[in-house]
Amino acid sequence: MEHTRKSSLQWPLIFGLGALGLIHPLTHMTGVAEALGVQAVAPVLILAIALAWILIVGLGNVGRPVLTLVLAGVTYAVYLVVISALLTPILTGELQGPLAMPFVLIPLVLTNAFYGLVAGLLAWGVQGLRRVRTGQAGEAR
Repeated sequence: MEHTRKSSLQWPLIFGLGALGLIHPLTHMTGVAEALGVQAVAPVLILAIALAWILIVGLGNVGRPVLTLVLAGVTYAVYLVVISALLTPILTGELQGPLAMPFVLIPLVLTNAFYGLVAGLLAWGVQGLRRVRTGQAGEAR
């Protein structure tokens, strides 16, 4: 039972991690990033979201961490397209973002899948370090 649970994908987690990534674009859409300074906010948010993904998956009992975070990255990209299509006409009076420039859709998905891949590899590494420490602690007893 443990093997099946650990190796299956946790879709609510994937959808939640994808949604967590929306903090970054929502700060831009709402003007918060501009008020705080875009140059400082963007890299801090991107790193904070990546760190959150890595720690949530790396320290959690999440099977298939790499695939989980690749799918979280793709989910984030889909959410971004939908949110920008819904909010930019309201906030700016015109459609902006990926749907206004359809040629960016595939690069957007691929870039965020790659972001998820890197985060997934790091989370997998965290899981490996945890197993090594647990194994060593078990041998010391």
